[in-house]
Amino acid sequence: MKLSELKTIDIVALGYRDTVNGNSYFSSNVILNNGLKNCIQLKIPFQYGYELQYLSTSLDEVSKHFKRSEWFKRYMNKSMIEEKYKIKITDKITRGCKKKELFHNRDIKKIKLSDNK
Repeated sequence: MKLSELKTIDIVALGYRDTVNGNSYFSSNVILNNGLKNCIQLKIPFQYGYELQYLSTSLDEVSKHFKRSEWFKRYMNKSMIEEKYKIKITDKITRGCKKKELFHNRDIKKIKLSDNK
C-alpha cells in the first residue's frame, strides 16, 4: 500500500493496570482503510505505557510501512498526520481490562483483511 492510498486509521486499544506495582500496559488493534478493498489490520502486542502511549506507538508502527515518508523520518503527532496527509484517524481505549484480554505476542501481527472481498 502507498501512503497516498491510506485514507483512514482506526485504533482500538485495551488498557490494563497492574495494581500491585502501579504500572499501566496496553495492546492495540490498528485497522488501515477500514471498509475499503485494501484493508490491513495490525495487532500491536501487550507493552508498557500509560495515557496516550497507545496512540503514539500505534501511529509509529503504521509509519514503518512508509519508510520513504516524512512521517517515518521524523516524529509527527495525530493532528500533524491528519493535516499533512489528509488521513482520518480515530482512536479509542478501553481501560480496566484484564491482563488476559490483551493481545500477547512478541511480534506485531499484520493481517490483510481484503482477501475476502
